[in-house]
Order: sequence, then structure tokens, then C-alpha cells
Amino acid sequence: MLDSSVLVLNRLWQAVNVCSVRRSISLLYQGHAQVVLKDGETFNTFGFEDWKDFSMSEAAEKDEVIRAVSFKLRVPRVILLLFYDRLPLNEVKFTRKNIFERDGSRCQYCGKKFDTKELNLDHVLPRARGGATTWDNVVCSCSSCNGRKGNRTLQEAGMRLIRRPRKPRWHPFITISFHRVKHESWNHFLDTTYWNVELEQEN
Repeated sequence: MLDSSVLVLNRLWQAVNVCSVRRSISLLYQGHAQVVLKDGETFNTFGFEDWKDFSMSEAAEKDEVIRAVSFKLRVPRVILLLFYDRLPLNEVKFTRKNIFERDGSRCQYCGKKFDTKELNLDHVLPRARGGATTWDNVVCSCSSCNGRKGNRTLQEAGMRLIRRPRKPRWHPFITISFHRVKHESWNHFLDTTYWNVELEQEN
């Protein structure tokens, strides 16, 4: 349990890292961080002593706890750094897999979900018509819709997008391994994760 993952927010409440429960408790004890806990539509923060008191209450009885000799401590899942307000400078990579992730493996014309092996990448404005290979002009499409659209514009094909493509937001510390163990309490602070080899963008 001490090695399980805790989401780390900077002072501006932006997700910037993932650390172990052991490290989060150390930061909490040193006064460098506070625990963040959602209560309905609001978020409460706890220093070490407040968190220890809360952990002893009935409200925490059914939660995961770490037991010490004289007290127990509820396992934190999100912490807020009190003196750090920066973000890593990495940008999301333009990759085939990332486009699948952004579009949820759904054809952006018919809206149906497919296995990635059954999806193509389609230029909304065809390359032959001056369309660029960029985030806002490339979408997932199924074979049927891809064939129907062909080398035409949406208007010419009588088709429309279910969602306008855009460059996704990205949290650079997240990897596929963190994606698998992501805690439910992280959802408010995270978007979909992105990874794999970068594609070449054409203007």
C-alpha cells in the first residue's frame, strides 16, 4: 500500500506528478503538502494533524488506512504542493495512438466505436485539396466512412463530424502504467493520457 500511487497537484491545483503513498506522507508530515479530498462539489484540504484526526473519525472507517502504534492514517490519493506552481514544459506528441486516444477509438463521422485495427486516420480536408497533417485536420474514421468520403470535402460528401478535432491537453508525467492504476479521485484533475511515437506534421 505504501508503494501505491498518489496524484500530485501544484499550488495552482494542476496535476504535475505521481508519487508513492510513502512519499506523500513524508511531504504531508514536513508541511510541504496537504491532502485533497472531494466532498460533494467542494474540495477540502488537510494538513498532517487534521488528516490524522480525520483518519480517526467514523467517516474514514471503510477506507484504506495505514496503522501506526498510536494512530491510523487514511491513505491519501491526491495531494496539493504548497510551494510549487510550475508545470513541465513537454507538449503532447502527434501520434497515431494519441489520435485514437483523443477520439476514443470512435469514427468521427458515424460515431461508432471500433478496434484500432479497424480504424483509419482521415484528413478532414483532403491533402490533395490543401489539407494539413495536423491535430485539427486528422480524425479517426472507419473503413466504411473513409470510403464514402473519399477525396472529397465534408460538404461535397454530405457528411459531418461528431466533434471538431483539436490538439488535446496533456499531462506529461502520465504513462500507460499510471493509466492502469489511476484512482477514481484523480478524474477531476486528469484528461486522457497520451503516448507513443510522434508523427510528422505537415503544414
